[in-house]
Amino acid sequence: MRKREEERVLNDRSEHAFLRLAITGMTCANCSGRIERVLGRKAGIYRANVNLASKRGLFEYDPTQITPEAIIAHIEKTGFGAILDDKAHQAVLQSAEAKATEKMRWELIISAILSAPMLLGMIAMMLGSEASWVHFVHLPWVQLLLTTPIQLGIGARFYRAGWASLRAKAPSMDLLVAMGTTSAYLYSFYNGFLGGDPTHLYFESSAVIITLILLGKYFEERAKNRTGEAIRSLMSLQAQTALRIDPSQTGQYYIEVPIDAVVEGDLLLVHPGKSIPVDGVVISGHSTVDESMLTGESLPVDKGEEDLLYSGTLNQSGALVMKALKREEESTLSKIIALVNEAQGSKAPIQQLADQISAIFVPAVILIALVTLLISRIVLGEWGDAIMHSVAVLVIACPCALGLATPTAIMVGTGVGARQGILIKNGEALERVAKCRTIVLDKTGTITAGTPEVKHFALNPDVFDPNLGASTDAGEKILKILVALESHSEHPLAKAIVSYGDQEVTRQQEAGQSAAGSNSDSLPIVENFQALVGAGLTGIIEGDTYFVGSPRLMAARNIDLTPLAPLIEQHESQGETVVLMSREDQLMALVAIADPVKESSAGAIAHLKARGIKVLMLTGDNQRTAEKIACEVGLNCDEIRAELKPEDKAAIISELQQSGERVAMVGDGMNDAPALALADIGIAMGTGTDIAMESSDVTIMNGDLSSLPKMITLSEGTMRKIRQNLFWAFIYNVIGIPFAALGFLSPILAGGAMAFSSVSVLLNSLSLNRLNLDRFRAHTPKKLKD
Repeated sequence: MRKREEERVLNDRSEHAFLRLAITGMTCANCSGRIERVLGRKAGIYRANVNLASKRGLFEYDPTQITPEAIIAHIEKTGFGAILDDKAHQAVLQSAEAKATEKMRWELIISAILSAPMLLGMIAMMLGSEASWVHFVHLPWVQLLLTTPIQLGIGARFYRAGWASLRAKAPSMDLLVAMGTTSAYLYSFYNGFLGGDPTHLYFESSAVIITLILLGKYFEERAKNRTGEAIRSLMSLQAQTALRIDPSQTGQYYIEVPIDAVVEGDLLLVHPGKSIPVDGVVISGHSTVDESMLTGESLPVDKGEEDLLYSGTLNQSGALVMKALKREEESTLSKIIALVNEAQGSKAPIQQLADQISAIFVPAVILIALVTLLISRIVLGEWGDAIMHSVAVLVIACPCALGLATPTAIMVGTGVGARQGILIKNGEALERVAKCRTIVLDKTGTITAGTPEVKHFALNPDVFDPNLGASTDAGEKILKILVALESHSEHPLAKAIVSYGDQEVTRQQEAGQSAAGSNSDSLPIVENFQALVGAGLTGIIEGDTYFVGSPRLMAARNIDLTPLAPLIEQHESQGETVVLMSREDQLMALVAIADPVKESSAGAIAHLKARGIKVLMLTGDNQRTAEKIACEVGLNCDEIRAELKPEDKAAIISELQQSGERVAMVGDGMNDAPALALADIGIAMGTGTDIAMESSDVTIMNGDLSSLPKMITLSEGTMRKIRQNLFWAFIYNVIGIPFAALGFLSPILAGGAMAFSSVSVLLNSLSLNRLNLDRFRAHTPKKLKD
């Protein structure tokens, strides 16, 4: 069982594996930094990345040198808890987090009740009150009784964490709080009970500081939980059970089974109002399905036979019988959750400066506090005020705000993106998006709908009777050979040809012209199939070698195109894509395919240009078709590059980068993968191939270009929040520490300011949820319509 659990969170690649852990007990940036430094020094660990905001860690390690159990043990020795961050432990994690928050709430309540009398008494005395209760709460033994449970009981968390940080040689904020409040507590104890001045008691400072810090921590924890709402909302969409149909029973007999028991090929019944349990295809029934969680689009999608269904989407109006295509852990929703989890646990490059400062922050503050103590004692001539100035320095310093500035904004930003169907892989990609000023678009499936249709099928008149078509024996044979070859390809044009072949067989059967079964049943066997990336494909059928591809491929093979040249020119001038088939060196057939432009493409390109972003279109299609499509979407002739191979696209990306441009590449096909991987930002359409999405930094699930302005706005907004957070965190410490050292802030005010600093950073990050991205709805500019 343990091995199966580890397999769900480990992704072995030769001698590299990845371990994802949920980490408990972290309170500030120094905590996450401490784990990274300690684990980073261990043999067999290549990389340790710990995120304070998400309370998660990702560890890259060599499984031949160190085990997951050993990594967890090292974390526990550092003073923190760790548990596998996988589905099996989600309930345990959520329960532990809820208990920790509830415990903190009760500690805060008790601390507030005990410290309130001392705080009110101090305020009343400052206002000149002579009431008996005021004098009572100022008695040393009363203040000792009220403060001790707070200092040594509730405040014990700071001692434990502070001591652990010292042992790890990475002092934390908890150490500062422990030192500051202990100084006030012990000095007050000395004055009250060991012969000092009983009028100089600072018990209330110790108690109120701990209370205020707990208050800040409680609100901080609540705000942190809100930053993870995107993941929780996605996880809530996962069905826990499914209705599995038993085909061996008469009628539609079904049983309810756990979602983990569903395997590929199972028939499932989905009632209206229920979530689709796994990815699959409709076998029977008709309904509308809400796919907004996947694409960000609010309008439901009609679903009928052979339509794809995605896990987590909501069946609305009718019952559906579906066939499972994937297990639950391999489903689209599971991949989205894993992707968002990874993004929210990642770091942006801009965080490096904050991490470097946090590493030396606490020792520097302790040194400043000691200097403040000595100088104040010399200048003021007595220890009481000097100690209070030093305590104020210790408690006002806050590395937490620095540590939370970047990860909280990334968590919220990637969550907002996920709700819009924009999946950003990591914080580095989120940062780079805002810097890209050139966007390169593939044509097929990116600017166009990616749902091409065959408009014309013709045979070579020099080989066949020019009046023959697909309905004749010769035409049917050629079409089946063509479909057999294309059925091995994932390219959208190949799918269009296969679909056309199926439709022709159906039409012929209905007309009584063909006795053959379904197209797939009678297709010839293809041997030695090979995809000629960016050009076409080839394969051997019954000993003959066939090539399928563009006119450019045929010309390169010195195949005579003259017999079909008029048709080639006619269809290309109409913006259609021409696919040719040859047997050996003989041209056999032509297929003309039209792929309509997406309604959103022109509007999205207009938005990008209005932002001053350079837009280019790259395509492997012919120049005439490229120019026709470019004209429809508002691109000029100098903004397109046609008849390109995959390596040509990658070369253009490289050329743009060498000229100093930051380039984003948008594509959806296998032939886009090299350019996607090379670009500063690779953006894959979710409607495309798996290899394109694996090569990309961003996936747009709805495949709509109107998501590009949304993505850029989200990236710019997130980076703006990060810069604001870092600015205020730096300014807060730069101003606050000198003010405290000079005696302008009491320890109580310093503690309150420290608590507020972290909460303010979190609230500023959460304001990203108010970004108005819906203003980028698809539209076609009036000029283009005219």
